[in-house]
Amino acid sequence: MKLLIASDIHGSLYYSNELKKAIDNENPDKIILLGDLLYHGPRNNLPCDYQPKEVINFLNTYKEKILCARGNCDTEVDQMVLNFPIMSDYLVLMVDGICFYFSHGHKYNIDNPLPLSEGDIFISGHTHIPSCKEKDGVLYLNPGSISIPKENTPHSYLIYENKMFTWKNMDGETYMNQEI
Repeated sequence: MKLLIASDIHGSLYYSNELKKAIDNENPDKIILLGDLLYHGPRNNLPCDYQPKEVINFLNTYKEKILCARGNCDTEVDQMVLNFPIMSDYLVLMVDGICFYFSHGHKYNIDNPLPLSEGDIFISGHTHIPSCKEKDGVLYLNPGSISIPKENTPHSYLIYENKMFTWKNMDGETYMNQEI
């Protein structure tokens, strides 16, 4: 199974269109969104081409492929306009015999984990910084942010396929890999 994992779109139509190019190029089986879809939040600057109503239309075209965890900027009002569930604090998915946990990262993270077992993988966004860390036998990953990356990191997403994680910038160029 091929997964495209992205976080923190924050209502940017420009980066939604870049994400569409990535989806078309990667052709994933599932798109995992780690929250903060429409609103930019009070701590962030407005993202490029901030048009949440248009981002709604973009996201709804992929409703059959999207699995989503709720971000700290996502609300019940957002759920009313999106045609796929967004209000779960975390998702659990078994892929290649490995238990994957997905969450935004504002509640559950490396410092406040869910009850995970050795060999599990936890993937979250929220920090807008791509990362790969191991703690107590659990791999903690972050795809970075589609629209508002921080600490001079690229606008990015994460691909999982055949027990390999690949971080890519929005041009589809690989800048980091992690085999499991």
